[in-house]
Amino acid sequence: MNAEDIRARLLYRDAMMLVIDKPAGLAVHAGNRSDHHLGQYLDALSFGLPNPPELAHRLDRDTSGCLVLGRHRQALRRLGALFSHGRIEKVYWAVTLGDPPAESGVIDRPLAKVGPAWSWKVKIDDTGQPSVTEWRCLGRAPGLAWIECRPKSGRTHQLRVHLASIGCPILGDRTYGRSAEGEEQRPLHLHARSVTIPLYPNKPPVTATAPVPAHLRAALTACGWSGETAPTDQAVATS
Repeated sequence: MNAEDIRARLLYRDAMMLVIDKPAGLAVHAGNRSDHHLGQYLDALSFGLPNPPELAHRLDRDTSGCLVLGRHRQALRRLGALFSHGRIEKVYWAVTLGDPPAESGVIDRPLAKVGPAWSWKVKIDDTGQPSVTEWRCLGRAPGLAWIECRPKSGRTHQLRVHLASIGCPILGDRTYGRSAEGEEQRPLHLHARSVTIPLYPNKPPVTATAPVPAHLRAALTACGWSGETAPTDQAVATS
């Protein structure tokens, strides 16, 4: 990974914000597990502005797909308000183990972070933060399901814990998933497929869509994905 690789993953750009297709395995900021992170490449996304963009939200290290960056302080304030008020629509695709209990549903279960700083996890806890995920099954294969998630809150590890709670842990999830042969090598099958942002009051919302990464393709194809866009997908935004 280098600066040119990051520039090549640009999905949307205007004067206020950028949307990039974050690769799985790249942390968005420095942490305990690695000193390799997105922050090392943000200068390459300045595109003529005096300062590099900054994160408007976060994705887990092992989650791929749409990541929104604000290009200056005013943009970050506006994006922060939209995220905090739930006005930005995020669509995720996951391949899960197990059979979903229905064709669609809503998971409304509070989440709390537990454990010491160096080994914390997230669990369902009545005293935790309110957390809501809408989901629907887009396809199935023996032992697998292709699930679209629309989180209505933005808690850490929300989709991973919520899907595991209905008996459908995400394929490759070594923290909240199942122990199985080969799982320690399998990447997390969770992808931030699209994001829709009503940033400009007098313009249509901006929608960006991230292509399906290579590590999800085989499992999605087994579940019925044909390589075409799903019915709910929208065109990639450009500017």
